[in-house]
This record gives sequence, C-alpha cells and structure tokens, in this order.
Amino acid sequence: MGRKRRNSSFRRKINIREPFKRFLIVCEGAKTEPNYFKAFPTIKDVISVKIEGTGNNTVSLVRRALEIAAIDSDYDEVWCVFDKDSFSNQQINEAIQLAQQENIQVAFSNEAFELWYLLHYHYFNTAITRSDYINKLTPLLGSPYEKNRIDMYDLLKDKTDVAIANANRLLDLYQPQRPAQDNPCTTVHLLVQRLLQFSRR
Repeated sequence: MGRKRRNSSFRRKINIREPFKRFLIVCEGAKTEPNYFKAFPTIKDVISVKIEGTGNNTVSLVRRALEIAAIDSDYDEVWCVFDKDSFSNQQINEAIQLAQQENIQVAFSNEAFELWYLLHYHYFNTAITRSDYINKLTPLLGSPYEKNRIDMYDLLKDKTDVAIANANRLLDLYQPQRPAQDNPCTTVHLLVQRLLQFSRR
C-alpha cells in the first residue's frame, strides 16, 4: 500500500510540474503582433508564453515589460516587439538601450511589422512607408491585407524559412547595425526562431 501511495504522489507531481521555459512577449500593437504570435503552435508541456498587446510605444513599452516581469520574476525570456513608425531615432535608441540594460530581447522593425510579412515572399531592401507595405501585401496574399487579421501566421507559416533567410540577409547589409536608421530592417525573425524551437511545425 505504501509503495502505491508513493507512486501516486510521484505521478501527481509530474502532472503539475511547471513548463521549463516561460516567455513574456510585450507588443506595441494591441492586435496585429499579438494575433500573429498567439497562433504559434507551441508545445504546452515545455513552454509557456504570455503575450500582451499594450498600445504603448518605445521606452514606455520596455518599462511596461519591466513592470510585468517585476510582478512575476520567473520568466526565462522577455521580449519587446515594436516598430520605428514615426518615432524619432532618439526614442528608438533609448528604448533599445534600456532593453539591453535590463536583459530584454527586442524584435524591432523599421519601418513596420508588415516588413516581416513581406519577407515571406521575397527579399526586399527598399525603404517604403507603412501604407506601401499594405499595398504590396494585398496582391501577394491574394486578398486585401488588413491590420489585425487573425490568420496571418497560418497564411505565411509555410514560407517562414524563406522569411528568416531574407531577414538575416537584410541585416547583413548594415555594418555596424543602427536599427533606428537602418530602413528597412527587422529582428522579428530572432523571436520567431526562438518560438519555433518549442513549436510543432
């Protein structure tokens, strides 16, 4: 009887064990970026991912991530996802520097997150505006691109390796790298690669 109780207790402990990796992803956008990252098919018994779309930007976004991490200090990795948009180089540089000081990873796009979507289709190294990204994505998708779509991950997942290669190639153009000035550029693929390590593709 005693042995059975020990075995039963041992099984219960296994069933309630915590995932060995916990990610916090804090996004500038309230829906576009969170919708994309929430669609990743992460393996629930090896990773826990909390995603928050804040509507905050630059330094305030990093500070929000710090606030969340201060309440729950058990995150293995903390990421901030934000764009250049119309923010000044100084604002962007301050946000990135603060993140680095606090051991927060940055998935940054210059000028917009949609650059990451575009790179799934072809290599692209020309600076364009946010509206231009939308105009280019619509024919590639075969349907009108609208922000906040919930199906972007599913539409693009088969081209993820192409996007990663194109994003790396784009970053290699800039030596040294100056994200606030390097247009276009993105490091979204660095976060994507981390999530894919814990996902079923």
